[in-house]
Amino acid sequence: MRSWCAPLLVVASLVAAPLLAPTPAVAFAGAEVRVEALPKEARVVLAQIHDGGPFRYERDGVVFGNRERLLPSERRGYYHEYTVPTPGARNRGARRIVCGGPKQQPVACWYTDDHYQSFAKIRE
Repeated sequence: MRSWCAPLLVVASLVAAPLLAPTPAVAFAGAEVRVEALPKEARVVLAQIHDGGPFRYERDGVVFGNRERLLPSERRGYYHEYTVPTPGARNRGARRIVCGGPKQQPVACWYTDDHYQSFAKIRE
């Protein structure tokens, strides 16, 4: 390796390190969204969750595994996910509501519009 490359590698590693750092387990911390600020489709789905359905998609209500580890750590089966329809989408789209606790009386719910890359806790 040439001697001028070493300093560049050091600088590159310092710049890239924050980008490569693992996502913290509480990435949603501080991110909140009021019910009134949710898209209207999400407000409808949230009401359906509290009413026990009916839901538009077959996979609504399935266990959410929290593999991304962005939500608080809980036992398997604690979280359930629900599709928030995206106008114009030909598939389920990227929007979801994930709730923790009993299905009809969730302890807390989170909204994501980027398919689990980030969450905002829904403030009801």
